[in-house]
Amino acid sequence: MKRLQNAGFLILLFSTSLRFACQSQNLNEAEFRDKIHACWLGKNIGGTLGMPFEGKTDLNNLTFYTNLKSGEPAANDDLDLQILWLKALEENNATVNAYTLGQYWLKYVPVDWNEYGVGKKNMKMGIMPPLSGEYNNVKWKNSNGAWIRSEIWACLAPGNPMLAARFAWEDACVDHGVAEGTIAEIFTASLESAAFIESDRNKLIEFALAMIPGNSKTAIAVRTATEARKAGKDWQTARLEVIRITEDLGWFQAPRNVAFTMIGFLWGEGDFGKSICIAVNCGDDTDCTGATLGSILGIIGGTKTIPDKWREPVGDKIVTVAISGFDAPKTLNILTDNTLAMAKKMSEMYKMPFRITADQSRIDNVSQLLKIDQPQLNELLNRSPYRIIVNEQNLSVTVDYLKEPLITENSTRPFKLSVKNTGTKKRSVEIKISGLAEGSVIRGLPMAPINLSSNAVKTFDLVMDFNKTMPVNKMAINLSCDGKDIEIPFVLINEKN
Repeated sequence: MKRLQNAGFLILLFSTSLRFACQSQNLNEAEFRDKIHACWLGKNIGGTLGMPFEGKTDLNNLTFYTNLKSGEPAANDDLDLQILWLKALEENNATVNAYTLGQYWLKYVPVDWNEYGVGKKNMKMGIMPPLSGEYNNVKWKNSNGAWIRSEIWACLAPGNPMLAARFAWEDACVDHGVAEGTIAEIFTASLESAAFIESDRNKLIEFALAMIPGNSKTAIAVRTATEARKAGKDWQTARLEVIRITEDLGWFQAPRNVAFTMIGFLWGEGDFGKSICIAVNCGDDTDCTGATLGSILGIIGGTKTIPDKWREPVGDKIVTVAISGFDAPKTLNILTDNTLAMAKKMSEMYKMPFRITADQSRIDNVSQLLKIDQPQLNELLNRSPYRIIVNEQNLSVTVDYLKEPLITENSTRPFKLSVKNTGTKKRSVEIKISGLAEGSVIRGLPMAPINLSSNAVKTFDLVMDFNKTMPVNKMAINLSCDGKDIEIPFVLINEKN
């Protein structure tokens, strides 16, 4: 697997955090580690509670675990994928983006469930993120696969929700494009990141709502729950109102289940067991709602907020189901230590608002720390699902399909190609396209190598003329720079197939 340096992505992330660089905020390492541990512990507990009822839409009446074998938490893909993202960060100098994560999907995720399967199928054809999550994914791109794996970004960007949201987008778009599934992960990652420094439930929910489009179905569903709470209604009534407002999307979709998670948060009154039981009792994707809320409560209160009666039955073990091909951590304590180590590295690398030290925690002016950078947020929320970005070898290459990756015979297909020199030295780049169908031509490609000074960008408006096409037309954009080659898949599908 190629190691992508993602320099352009790193620069964007630096800008998110530079305004905090001169502040002397501090997170006590032991307290921070305890919150990370509680996050993962809450994930295991809530997932184990809800797993036996996953997919059932009836109202449940749980007060504790069912069918539990002592010391054996339920296997949970929500946690599995986050273990994989941590591996990707460790192996790529903490600078992953959607393209990088897509490579890890293909190598280490054997399962093909729902949107997982769609994203993987597209990537195997050569349709890379975020288009891999958008194309031919109407049924599942609004589903639950992304927001349930957001805690890793919060733990690595505590009190820095703008950074957590950026990583969440890179993660979610691989199998959800830019639909509700991705919006939902931005919501949960933002809330969880903020929860490291803000404990007020209502403030956290309002903040996370401000991080996503107000007209999104996720925002509408969550707002339905919060309004029901303000009106003094019980959680069962709130559940029915959320179901009504999300009927058009239906079962197993992100807006409804994120709102169910917030119902547990709102009506649980800070009681760990009561909260996760309410979330799970709402039904639907019960292992995910219970697990995510367990993580949120763990971040807010640390391990002390999780009663022994909930902790002891599941123990410290991790049981995986959706990853393979590498040695995953066997226990939550090992995962916690690995997460802490990466968080400390990223704190320095991305100029986080906090130092992580043995000193006493000092968190000043929470409202300023959680101030939303609206231009950066708008840029994130308005990203195109058709624009693929690859950062490698001091180059940032953008391939913009402009629209769905479809063609017909005897047709013309435009697209854009941008190349940026992210290094400090002038570079010469040769660009070619391989795999063109017989009789097809491409117009607008430079015939000679292009010269790029540091930070310079050149964009080419390209047009492909197709005479005859295959059902799947697999091409590649090939760039040569400094004696090294970069190959980016470019795939077009005959829309008659």
